[in-house]
Amino acid sequence: MRSQVTSLNGKYTKPLLIAAAIGALGAGGAWYALQRGAPPSVAGVAALVGIKPQPTVLGWPVSIGTVAGNGSAGFADGGAAQARFSDPFGMVVDRDGNLFVADAGENNRIRKITPGGVVSTLAGGKEGFADGSGATAAFHTPSGLAIDGAGNLYVADTGNNAIRKVTPQGAVSTLAGGGVAGYLDGKADVAIFNGPVGVAVDQAGVVYVADTYNDRIRAIAPDGMVTTLAGGAPGYVDGPFAGARFDTPTSVVVDAKGTLYVADTSNGAVRKLTPDGQVSTLAKAPEDAEKPLLRRPVALALTHDGFLYVGDIWRGRILQVTPDGLLQGLTGIGVDIEVGDDRALRLSRPSAIALDRAGGLYVSDAVRRTVHRVSPRRDGASAVLAPKAAPLVATAAPAAAPPGVLASGPAPAAAARFPWPFKPQDQRHEVVGTIGEVRGSYNGESRHHFHSGLDVQADMGVPVLAVADEKVSSPVANWAFGEVGEGMSIDGMAYIHMRVGRTGKDAPLDPARFIMLNNEKGKPARMRVRRGTRFHVGDALGTVNRMYHVHLVYQPGGVEANPLVLPFTGFTDQVAPRIDKIQLVDAAGTALVRKPGKRVMVARGAGPLGIVVDAYDQADGNAARRKLGLYKVGYQVLQADGTPLAGFAAPLVNIEFNKLPPDPESVKLAYADNSGITVYGSATTRFLYVVTNTVRDGVAKTGGWDPAALAPGDYLIRIFAADYVGNQAQSGRDLPITVE
Repeated sequence: MRSQVTSLNGKYTKPLLIAAAIGALGAGGAWYALQRGAPPSVAGVAALVGIKPQPTVLGWPVSIGTVAGNGSAGFADGGAAQARFSDPFGMVVDRDGNLFVADAGENNRIRKITPGGVVSTLAGGKEGFADGSGATAAFHTPSGLAIDGAGNLYVADTGNNAIRKVTPQGAVSTLAGGGVAGYLDGKADVAIFNGPVGVAVDQAGVVYVADTYNDRIRAIAPDGMVTTLAGGAPGYVDGPFAGARFDTPTSVVVDAKGTLYVADTSNGAVRKLTPDGQVSTLAKAPEDAEKPLLRRPVALALTHDGFLYVGDIWRGRILQVTPDGLLQGLTGIGVDIEVGDDRALRLSRPSAIALDRAGGLYVSDAVRRTVHRVSPRRDGASAVLAPKAAPLVATAAPAAAPPGVLASGPAPAAAARFPWPFKPQDQRHEVVGTIGEVRGSYNGESRHHFHSGLDVQADMGVPVLAVADEKVSSPVANWAFGEVGEGMSIDGMAYIHMRVGRTGKDAPLDPARFIMLNNEKGKPARMRVRRGTRFHVGDALGTVNRMYHVHLVYQPGGVEANPLVLPFTGFTDQVAPRIDKIQLVDAAGTALVRKPGKRVMVARGAGPLGIVVDAYDQADGNAARRKLGLYKVGYQVLQADGTPLAGFAAPLVNIEFNKLPPDPESVKLAYADNSGITVYGSATTRFLYVVTNTVRDGVAKTGGWDPAALAPGDYLIRIFAADYVGNQAQSGRDLPITVE
């Protein structure tokens, strides 16, 4: 059947279209337009031939492919695979299947992706505030998009505190707002907004605005009058419009009956505003959930039958919400997905979701700089037909960012100097933690998660300085006010363990960029950093808190990388890792006995066994007490004379912290019990690596070494232990064993 769905000179025969539509619509979601790239122009077939859409399926099997973007930050129009985006945040699709993308960051453009996969610029091109046509118009961090029946786009121009209108020909005008941030209702030319991120339009032409940093939902009538529907001071209150409260709403959609749905981001909720003037909560994770399914919703899309697709940026997930508020994960950790044409693709920050007329699902990822399609997996029930004739084809997997590439600029040259996060920025500071180390929780769990960046030591109260020129991408860029884990993310870099935007005495550093929110008693309770805020190298971001270091996370293109790829000025490491102990452990975790100066006696039937290595590293300039984690750990099995056995000519490197697995529980595969660091309650800092398990390339799985294949005799187990720069442990690396 698949081979029959073909085109002649771009024209499809009606019988085949009907067959394709029936097949896919019957699968429960009208997904044929996305099945391996079926043309979006086919998406309207259901309406054309009178086929009623089928009910949306909850939890359908997922495949993710890339529609446009090569994964590198920048600007390039042209073919989908070569196109580059800076911050593709908002997105809509028109009736002809064209995708429109609000590309913020350094681009500040409205981009268009045709069904044929050609990317072009409709309007914008420089950061500023100007009406006009095409490139003469200017935006400042365009975010949410909406589209009306005539094809006009409505843009939440966040940095300009304005709502803009773009015609299909690319003519840009200001619908309401513009200029300084603030709050005022009234006529369009006097109304004031504060960083609006979300926008929607109904059939009557009323434009609805998620006025993000005013914590309000507002409406712009066709005559230009701006009013507030609900909201006020940040909070969480259901009930009549006048008393309802939101906290950083970032997205709004409207149904045919006039009901609004809001992504209430900082409340971790999806809210509902009905025409009778009531606000209610449709979906929210339980307050005591350690790993809530819904935490930071930003993107919303509404189906024909009242289901919502939600993009949650906390863990990069797409969720479904039923009309009665049931939550279901569609993509992300714990969900079985097929990654289609992109190897091991996971979303990082799904900032917009768009549905075509037949229910085709598209997602923009602001961090990966890509636009994706989410379609039914081929082995799922919805994969009835999978036409291959695809104008909107999936590109190749996004290219990984080269080492050292920051989201905001090119890779530093080999001899370039990269600044440190403290003064003096051009002199070495002590590194006290590296990527992949075990970390605990404050409730006593010593193996809670992987350390995901680089720790640089400093005294409490020392100013933390930006290490790169970047622009804030997330609408909720900072977190954990007053806690030890407080931090903020700008774009490619995140800074943790600091008082964001304030001194050691909680005085504001820069009120223009850091907005302090007080509680009802007038005391500091929150800090806000607006989407679109710029920081340059050396700008103060905050001060070191009681953790006595700042934690740098480097995520170029949404893929976490080792910050040591950045050439920090003066950093050197000529110290080889140290191995303190090697043990063989059985399935119960009990170590095989080794008497001093003797070989470990190993029964041939004892396997599979685990090999546990107690080891650590240091860098030049570290305090003598300092223990850093390793980067690569593996093992070889050798004859007693050092000759490698078959299959062990080179070390089997099972652990390499090049890409951390997405599931935090994977830390228990890399590290044995009793691993931990003193900050989280361990008596000593110890890294006990289980080198027979695999933790590398984003994958974690159990393993073991089985001595059953060896003839009785003497052997050596040799440990390979290396740091990031390549220094290898030489002493203590051999464990002599006797197989009997």
